[in-house]
Amino acid sequence: MDTAAYLARIRYAGPRDASLETLRALHIAHLYAVPFENLDIHWGRPISLNLADLFEKIVARRRGGFCYELNGLFAAALRELGFRVTLLSAEVARQAGGYSAEFDHLTLRVDLDEPWLADVGFGQGFRQPLRLSDSAPQVQPDHTYRIDTEGDYRILYRQDAENWTPQYRFTLRPRVLEDFAERCVYQQTSLESHFTRERVCTLATPDGRVTLAGNRLIVTTPAGRTETPLPDPEYAAALRDRFGVLE
Repeated sequence: MDTAAYLARIRYAGPRDASLETLRALHIAHLYAVPFENLDIHWGRPISLNLADLFEKIVARRRGGFCYELNGLFAAALRELGFRVTLLSAEVARQAGGYSAEFDHLTLRVDLDEPWLADVGFGQGFRQPLRLSDSAPQVQPDHTYRIDTEGDYRILYRQDAENWTPQYRFTLRPRVLEDFAERCVYQQTSLESHFTRERVCTLATPDGRVTLAGNRLIVTTPAGRTETPLPDPEYAAALRDRFGVLE
């Protein structure tokens, strides 16, 4: 793990101590620099969870990835900087109710003076780490979140208008990256996986988000949301110019 190269990739030049302030700064820097994307699936390229492969893809080739890749590399970088990080398995909430299978999502526990939930691999997820043991609402600039306890599970909720919408649930059982390998293959190959249905590339910005979903460019700012259809040549240019992604 070349920590200096990773920090350069996310354009981070701040403190490197294992503190909450540093964790917050690294979390947001990663979200602003590294897109959440599933393009390799649609380009027919197998996704590896080997740490050297993750580093080569995200840092050396300046690509993004999905949860296993992004949180896998982020966890490795945090550990190199002295943070205590635990990989956790999460089940994603379904719109129709219920949750997906175990290992469907990888999220992170970071222990400082108290435990924190960190996640740079959930698409339009929270910008700053969340207190893991606090069930009170936690206000962030984009949304308000809370983490409830239900038996062995912690459930992450996001406030949408006046409703609390579940995002995912997880236990605190420690995992290793290899535990997610089987589900990672499923995400790449199954017709039931939403990752095989549509290509997506999305990146948080200081004032919103920019997303390529299929052949649509979606830009969200405080002024509102715009959606523009893109023919294939313009799609490739948008990948390059807005996300720094080259095929």
